[in-house]
Amino acid sequence: MKKLVSLVSTAALIVALSAAVASADAGKGQKIFIKEMKPACGFDGGTMAKKHTQAEWKAIQDAGKLNEELKKFCPEAKPLKDNYIEHVFDFLHNYASDSGNVPAC
Repeated sequence: MKKLVSLVSTAALIVALSAAVASADAGKGQKIFIKEMKPACGFDGGTMAKKHTQAEWKAIQDAGKLNEELKKFCPEAKPLKDNYIEHVFDFLHNYASDSGNVPAC
């Protein structure tokens, strides 16, 4: 019984830690936008985020069209790498026009 409880506890800890690592990060998304998109766009991430509301950014992300939407505003920009999408989405969603948040970029 003690081994079973120990095994279940260990498994729960591993699942909890892996979920935290896999989550998107708005700060990382902001850094990615500054590095990858800002030079090609000619404006900062806050300006890009304000182009849509949180619901609109969510709908774009759910449809898998974030790169295409960014390309509309920044035709010179390269598409984001797949592993950057979640972070940039989190940044755009967090600082959308209806969020009340203002990024420092």
